[in-house]
Amino acid sequence: MAVELYPAIDLRGGRVVRLSQGDYARETTYGDDPVRVADEFAAAGAPWVHVVDLDAARSGDPVNRPIIAAIASCLTGRARLQTGGGVRSVADAEALRAAGVARVVMGSAAVAEPELVNTVADVIDVAVGLDHRAGRVAVHGWTEDSGVSLDDALMWFPRAAAFVITDISRDGMLSGPDIDGLAHAIAHTSVPVIASGGVASLDDLSALAALSGLAGIITGRAIYEGRFTVTDALAVLGSQS
Repeated sequence: MAVELYPAIDLRGGRVVRLSQGDYARETTYGDDPVRVADEFAAAGAPWVHVVDLDAARSGDPVNRPIIAAIASCLTGRARLQTGGGVRSVADAEALRAAGVARVVMGSAAVAEPELVNTVADVIDVAVGLDHRAGRVAVHGWTEDSGVSLDDALMWFPRAAAFVITDISRDGMLSGPDIDGLAHAIAHTSVPVIASGGVASLDDLSALAALSGLAGIITGRAIYEGRFTVTDALAVLGSQS
């Protein structure tokens, strides 16, 4: 089965942006029409679109939720929407489900209260975002060390639909993915693993697709900077299925 592609849209103030290593002071803007970007991803054949609400992740205020609903509507019947950023309660999950989201991503709230994932999983599929520096899970917009190792966290969420694993040092840096770390994670959990961070080329996608058991790949900046297209990426992933 082919590894699934998740082209990414990071929202801040209604714009399409990317942060370098999660730093809000190191932001690059790629457009002001996220619905059009999502439409282009779906038109190219992407099975999923991955959206992160950076404003909600930072403040808890879901100011971009109307845009998320518009993206979900645009994708109906073509691609599924996975959304993270500020998903901290059952109410947040219910609101996103009502907006048309297929799967939510929970990070800091999941690490702080693992049982919450089980509760939210009764409402909507949950991917747990495990963002780490050198194997230590970071929370609260990557500003704090949780004190939890990635290996331990992989054991906490039996009802997770997926793990989104991000090596923070590589995120938005186009420095290549953490192949060895991802292989280690896949070997230590039965939950599907989605890779995030560092993808810079079709060769990176090919290397990730060669990881036995990898379920998906999130990529953003490389697409926006023209290093490859969604069509190119899907062809590489399809050729290795």
